Amino acid sequence: MFGLDVPTGTDSFPVGASRVTSMTDDRTAAANGIKATYEETETERILAFERDAGDYGTGGTAAIAQNREGYAMLKVRPAADGDELERYYGFEMALDHVGELLGVSPHDLPIPAAAEDMGM
Repeated sequence: MFGLDVPTGTDSFPVGASRVTSMTDDRTAAANGIKATYEETETERILAFERDAGDYGTGGTAAIAQNREGYAMLKVRPAADGDELERYYGFEMALDHVGELLGVSPHDLPIPAAAEDMGM
């Protein structure tokens, strides 16, 4: 389907798709004019994205949140502290929505190592 010999999920990109990112630690990553930051609050795990304006088009923000225990559905928000827009079971489906909000392919979203296990 994608010309790759990897299993595909039920969403729009291969499960094993690699992302080229630069990481300063396991909680931040950057690629394609997008910075991703992972944090844990008292109640949630939050993966926030910020897209630079300029060479990459218009700027924007989006976030994925999940309870700290890691078993609840993922909530997509326009920002880390924004109101919930939609809920998803799968991390890839939430990334699709974030990509739409930022105007990029979900393949272009950098994922910090600490956030790779988000989703059910």
